Amino acid sequence: MGSEARAAQVEEVIRRLEAHYVFPDVAAKLVEVLRARLGEGAYVDLDDAEFATAVTADLQSVNDDKHLRLRHHLDPVAEDGDAELASDEFRQTAELENFGIAAVRRLPGNVGYLDTTMLYPLDFAAAAVSAAMTLVAPADALLIDVRHNSGGAPETSAFLQSYLVDERTHYLDIYERDGDRVTQMWTLPYVPGPKFGGTKPIWVLTGPSTFSGGEDLAFSLQRQERAKTVGEPTHGGAHPREQYKVDTYLDVTVPVARSYDPKSGENWEGVGVSPNIPVAADKAFDTAYALALRHVLELGEEGPRRVVAEEARKALDQL
Repeated sequence: MGSEARAAQVEEVIRRLEAHYVFPDVAAKLVEVLRARLGEGAYVDLDDAEFATAVTADLQSVNDDKHLRLRHHLDPVAEDGDAELASDEFRQTAELENFGIAAVRRLPGNVGYLDTTMLYPLDFAAAAVSAAMTLVAPADALLIDVRHNSGGAPETSAFLQSYLVDERTHYLDIYERDGDRVTQMWTLPYVPGPKFGGTKPIWVLTGPSTFSGGEDLAFSLQRQERAKTVGEPTHGGAHPREQYKVDTYLDVTVPVARSYDPKSGENWEGVGVSPNIPVAADKAFDTAYALALRHVLELGEEGPRRVVAEEARKALDQL
């Protein structure tokens, strides 16, 4: 592609940064980086995919914001904002992925297990999340697996967390540059179906692929002392973002907000969520399941609990 066309694309990325990036001071530094690289001719001889990779590296060079990316697509990109989320293709993808609920089951010993890979928008995912939480509600303990959760909607995180508390909980704040406003994230006063509740133990399984909305879930439950995290530190992306069209096959994702703990002001950007119980990610399930089974055995084995205790003892012996 010619230098003038590449320059126009870089200037469009710059326009989006200056208008929307949640950190205007960082945006100013990134503008300098991109224009310097453009002046050096760094982007001229690259195809679109290589160009997107190179610009992404430059965008992340100042503060390592992993939500800040130039993306190349094989098909023409949607318009700005939520157009992609409203598309038939996106809804079909959500359906094929069971709205992010990869697995839900009762493990031997009456331990619930929920594996989430994405927090799809709530108007898509509410029924699937509600069904999953109904299934695990009677469990004595719960494992929530976000080791492969790559992100998603804050509202869906709020909905899921609402099944895990007894009272409305203010668990996160989101500052948005547009309007200079703060949105408080609370669990909901009502959810369909039974709750798991706010007293039984929860372990959240984490790993280096846990990102964005998956980290929101792990971070929030950990900070509220509602759950313990087990595994490895997460990827480290705490900035909600929007996508903006740059050219026919290119769009740029720009963080327009930042999430943080309302008590401490801290978040997981760049550092990830540190596990309460650090183990290799591929050992997180066995580690958490063993802890859950020991809890089940502490509940005794009188009456109907005898069968559950036998299950728990047998499962623990096999780990």
